[in-house]
Amino acid sequence: MSLRVSVLDYEMSNLRSAAKALERLGASVTIARTPAEIGDAEALVLPGDGHFGEAMTRLRASGLSDAVLHAAGEGTPILGICIGLQVLFESSEEAPGMPGLGLLHGTVRLLQTNAKIPHIGWAQVRWSERAPLAPVDPGDRSTYYFLHSYAVEPTDRSTCWGAADHGVPFCAVAGEGNVIGFQFHPEKSSRCGLALLERWLAHVGAGVAA
Repeated sequence: MSLRVSVLDYEMSNLRSAAKALERLGASVTIARTPAEIGDAEALVLPGDGHFGEAMTRLRASGLSDAVLHAAGEGTPILGICIGLQVLFESSEEAPGMPGLGLLHGTVRLLQTNAKIPHIGWAQVRWSERAPLAPVDPGDRSTYYFLHSYAVEPTDRSTCWGAADHGVPFCAVAGEGNVIGFQFHPEKSSRCGLALLERWLAHVGAGVAA
């Protein structure tokens, strides 16, 4: 049976690429603009590009922020992509005074690098041994597509499941329990990105079946 995945539409990105990638991997995908449209989804995805403050404003205005918090509390798997990862944290330098969802502890800071920002392009991710979505091959050198100026800084370093570099190292994958996020765009990362999303679906499916 196809895993039921709801991709949340809070008007911050072309979410169709994420939805199509998941559908290609066999998921049953719905687009949700309101909590009611989430339905009986077994996992939620927050895609997105853009400004932290605007993302949180739209999530709250639509009621989707409360829906995500409720779902996370019930144990539903949550996946954040790019700005979708950043809003999982407590705050961001990009929008002082604007609280994030707080599902992951820490903040989001401007990349302190001499390299050009925004960081646009491909970079390798160094996966932590404790990351449940790490490639099976420990020598894997997969690269993923990034588009960002800010990066997350988890309070607990053990929740950083993967790191990348753009002049300086930064956390590219963060997670705890049923909540995980990628700073990069797996849906735009060709074969490597699809393989990662496939691992996430398998991980979610194993939890649903348990």
